[in-house]
Amino acid sequence: MEFTGYLDFWFKDVPIVARVEKFMALGIRRFDVWCWRSAPIAEIAAECNRLDAVINSTFDEDMGSLADPADNEKTLRTWAESLEMAERYGVEHLFIFSNQVDIVDGKEWARRLSGNYTEAEQYANVLCQTEKIMKLVEQTDVEIWVEGLNEFHIKGGILVHNHELAADWVRRIDHPQFRLAFDCYHQQRGSGNLIWGLEEYWGLYPTVHVGDAPTRQEPGTGEINFTNIARKLDELGFDGFIGLEFSPSETEELALERVKQIFGQD
Repeated sequence: MEFTGYLDFWFKDVPIVARVEKFMALGIRRFDVWCWRSAPIAEIAAECNRLDAVINSTFDEDMGSLADPADNEKTLRTWAESLEMAERYGVEHLFIFSNQVDIVDGKEWARRLSGNYTEAEQYANVLCQTEKIMKLVEQTDVEIWVEGLNEFHIKGGILVHNHELAADWVRRIDHPQFRLAFDCYHQQRGSGNLIWGLEEYWGLYPTVHVGDAPTRQEPGTGEINFTNIARKLDELGFDGFIGLEFSPSETEELALERVKQIFGQD
């Protein structure tokens, strides 16, 4: 297993580009970035090149809603732009969501759809648009990660709001560059059944995110039994990425030590 560090969550006392070197001092060389359009992505990439590090993943905060037919032209355009960016800066993975999520008064909301579409109509559009996007993805080495965003945290109605739907999306597209990101925080807030999910979706996910619930801090600060999560992953033979998508409750060093203790890393 390899840890990936979330630049938006850790070392908030320094500018985001400087956080790369802070993570490197802890032995982490893969980095995840939110919102590539508003992030200093070129500067982050340059710093990664300087330190022999990698931008592991990012996403487009203005990709549009795959669930909304009115956004079909936009989503194809923005995904072409995201893929061009990823190839330019060596980004290995891009996240995809069913709906556009906006920040309103400091909270995350799914953008209202252009019409009164049924969930079946929305999902059909998601699948159709994804197939078109994957034609673009196939021309690159980029891998696309699907994540269910829970409705407890994000308001307004997310179509793919749990890992069951996200896994169905992955299975229907059935493409080697289209994978599931198993996010323990989102799964716990939306559906629970973490151990069941790890077993049921085995083979679909190359990454597991380990933010605890409800505060989205490191494992051991909330209600998720990460000792059992780690035991199940070991039993399954998981050897992918552990995404540190959480805010440390105290220091970054202590948070990382707690993760290492649970997941058996030196």
